[in-house]
Amino acid sequence: MSQNKLLLIILDGVPYANWRRLFGNLEGWVEAGEARVWRMRSVLPSTSASCYASIHTGLLPQVHRIWDNADIRRLEFPDIFSEATKAGLKTGAVTHSYWSEFFNRAPFDVVRDIEYDEPGGPITHGRFHTMKGYGHDNQMTPADYDLFGTLTRLAEVKGIDYGILHTCTLDSMGHRFYHDCEAMDHACFAMDATLAPFVDRWRRAGYEVIVTADHGQDARGHHGGTGPDQRDFAFYYFGPAEGPAPEVVLDQLALAPTILGRLGVPVPATMTAAPFLR
Repeated sequence: MSQNKLLLIILDGVPYANWRRLFGNLEGWVEAGEARVWRMRSVLPSTSASCYASIHTGLLPQVHRIWDNADIRRLEFPDIFSEATKAGLKTGAVTHSYWSEFFNRAPFDVVRDIEYDEPGGPITHGRFHTMKGYGHDNQMTPADYDLFGTLTRLAEVKGIDYGILHTCTLDSMGHRFYHDCEAMDHACFAMDATLAPFVDRWRRAGYEVIVTADHGQDARGHHGGTGPDQRDFAFYYFGPAEGPAPEVVLDQLALAPTILGRLGVPVPATMTAAPFLR
């Protein structure tokens, strides 16, 4: 397998229709032939922590046993970080603290774990936020510009081969305002505009880039269940790999083995879904 560098950008909780309607820069790259887009469907439950665990392990929640956002623990299964580090690659995470707990150590200690550089991994370079105090009136989300800048620093200064960025801004706003309103139109527009120059910079630095979500969100600001607005979201890919036909709905369980394949890392036997980028 060839080895590439790849960055995975997870914008939490954006339904498919709003990706295609409001992210003009991403859609512009698709129109220009520089990116491709598919619909992807989340696991069930379409709950944030359940999806995070499935994205990186390629396993159903019924196997990894993360049912909701309340039971966060270190997972015992192979994941993208563990396999990439085992193959000698450098990994990076700029994410909610749940990702550190799932894939490095738990419980999360804010002083020990808010930032670390650990050559033995699984996460080589971790930069985390907690959203402690999160609620309807105060969403406690960091500035996305700062998060994108932090991931870029890990790419350019630390030389990571694989990096993930996860931000809850749009999910949090969707829970408060729902997705069919002026506030969310502007929030998606602002995210798209903030992200665009970083995508360009990452591509110029030689990274393949994926921009997607963990799940969608319905007209009442809910997810966790089975509705297509709750489960379905867009998946944008910038890179040279061949993918399926545009109408194919991608399986979220296939994301982990797909990323490992693009990195040139052997896929563990626990990840049984077929990769969709080759």
